[in-house]
Amino acid sequence: MPDSGFLAVFLVGLLGGVHCAGMCGGIVSALTMPLANASAHPVARAAPTWRLHLFYNLGRMSSYTLAGGVMGGIGSAGLLLNDWLPVQMALYIAANLMLLALGLYLIGVSRALQFTERVGQRLWRRVQPLTKRFLPVRGIAQALPLGMLWGWLPCGLVYSVLALALLSGSATRGALTMLAFGLGTLPNLMLAGLLLARFRQRIQRRGVRLASGLVVLSFGAWGLANAANLGGTLWQGVVCHVPGS
Repeated sequence: MPDSGFLAVFLVGLLGGVHCAGMCGGIVSALTMPLANASAHPVARAAPTWRLHLFYNLGRMSSYTLAGGVMGGIGSAGLLLNDWLPVQMALYIAANLMLLALGLYLIGVSRALQFTERVGQRLWRRVQPLTKRFLPVRGIAQALPLGMLWGWLPCGLVYSVLALALLSGSATRGALTMLAFGLGTLPNLMLAGLLLARFRQRIQRRGVRLASGLVVLSFGAWGLANAANLGGTLWQGVVCHVPGS
């Protein structure tokens, strides 16, 4: 049975998917429109829309997993430092504050996470021109690498979970953390791609955002309330508990 921390991260991805569907819905629509216009093309018939969206998302998730591995590797290097616990505690508190900010954003109370997305825009400005090489999408050979580039789109939701990956203490756990998160976002973005605006309008309803935001908010609040033992069972398997923590 997987550690409870990975399940919690999966739920953050699933519930935060209302943000994903809203933010990335326009991108998904842009990827789908050329397929609709080329529906009579024999190549398009050989690559059904659902399959292309699956490979967009597999590519996106692979980038998340890679980023999680890098962050986990950086975190593992920190274990070699003296006085690691105060650093770990500071990062742990910061990660849970980001979850609180995410919950408030989903509810519609705060846009505090936008500053992290502005920081990520620097990287995205370098990555975005590469997407043109794979457009228009005619098959999996374009969909997969395009999805991998899409995975680097600045997103406060992603950065919130990357902060937890940093605390995992190993590249493997960091990668698994982001993989669990990516799997959580998959249903919302697959449906956003296949049903387009109709699904996005439903998932952006006030009640859905409120319920999702409150659950994510509770994760952050629980984490902060249990900071002394680094979240206890909530983040078990994700947050590394070093000796003396």
